[in-house]
Amino acid sequence: MPSRFSSFRRSFLTALCATMLAVGLTACGKSEASLQDIHGIDLSGASFGDGFQLKDPDGRVRTLEDFKGKVVLLFFGFTQCPDVCPTALVNAAQIKSLLGKEGDQLQVIFITVDPDRDTPEVLREYTQAFDPSFLGLYGTEQETAAVAKAYRVYYAKVPTGNSYTMEHTALTYVFDRNGKLRIALRHEQTPEQSAEDIRKVMAAE
Repeated sequence: MPSRFSSFRRSFLTALCATMLAVGLTACGKSEASLQDIHGIDLSGASFGDGFQLKDPDGRVRTLEDFKGKVVLLFFGFTQCPDVCPTALVNAAQIKSLLGKEGDQLQVIFITVDPDRDTPEVLREYTQAFDPSFLGLYGTEQETAAVAKAYRVYYAKVPTGNSYTMEHTALTYVFDRNGKLRIALRHEQTPEQSAEDIRKVMAAE
């Protein structure tokens, strides 16, 4: 009999594949110049992911417009994630280091899909454990669902004994310094591959 973890993994991978297919189809017919020879998914000219309105740990409402002039890495996850989320944020910290001086132009944003448990204090402590500049954002359950839908992100609550975990899309979105969505980094990419992709985003502006 398949274990609960096997069922979780199977449903998660199915959801991830469906999301990546939707992303790929949406990116077809791009109006902006495509990025050549990248490791991630080229989303230049994609017709989705044009903003958000969520709170930071200080309670301030933040939007994508706040980060104009920086390359934004946007990831959806939750702080009790055992593997995918910490790996993504460790990689983001390594990417920032690999970019050298250009790393100062990078803003990493972590949007929680588990607002019930990810309080502002928890989000702040979690993101800053990876890098002091990383920013966690949260919303109500309705706001979270709306922004996830806007970015073609899948997530769902999965019961585990007396608690629960979350399954979710494991892509990191990259926005250029003008706030345009350009790339989805794959979870399996190395930090070096992702840094190469981000340099191409910077050079293409």
